[in-house]
Amino acid sequence: MSAYRDEDPRINGIKTKIRVVPNFPKPGIMFQDITTLLLDREAFKDTIDLFVERYKGKNISVVAGIEARGFIFGPPIALAIGAKFVPLRKPRKLPGEVISEEYILEYGRDCLEMHVGAVEPGERALVVDDLIATGGTLCAAMNLLERVGAEVVECACVIELPDLKVCNFTLSFHSYPLVICTNMGNGIEKMREENIGETSGKARLIHVLVHFY
Repeated sequence: MSAYRDEDPRINGIKTKIRVVPNFPKPGIMFQDITTLLLDREAFKDTIDLFVERYKGKNISVVAGIEARGFIFGPPIALAIGAKFVPLRKPRKLPGEVISEEYILEYGRDCLEMHVGAVEPGERALVVDDLIATGGTLCAAMNLLERVGAEVVECACVIELPDLKVCNFTLSFHSYPLVICTNMGNGIEKMREENIGETSGKARLIHVLVHFY
């Protein structure tokens, strides 16, 4: 898994456009607000371009966006790489027949749903969201896609919150190398490996544009 060229000025430009809002939505939370990134058309375009440069030509036929902010970044990436966009939604938001995947949160459970027939067996899929914190939602998305026979190529996120423990949510996950591309705060993108967990014996790849301490 290769990183972008070192010292790509677009990475720092994107990072400066993400606003940190303290104590939202509750005390003690430092909320990473991507709406300020969306207000800057150049920074937003750079964000999409960086992902497109990574995934174009990889024979990806499905871009699956996680509700809700994966719906912002997923469709333009899908259009640019010639893939279809599939929304992964919270319960009771999709009409018609759906397939569901439940996952464990720190204080309860949640669920992602996808339309039956939206993804065919053998299709190569990219999962897109704005942020990875614990990784629980991303792993639920991967499980959902693999249950219908898709191959998950990678997960793409704009922001990583490294202070939170990743993938600490089910006893069925074991050790595997998760490769994360991060901006370490000095404008140089580097590679990092962490032992996180695996599903069905397959290593998970997550690509992150911006790393926050």
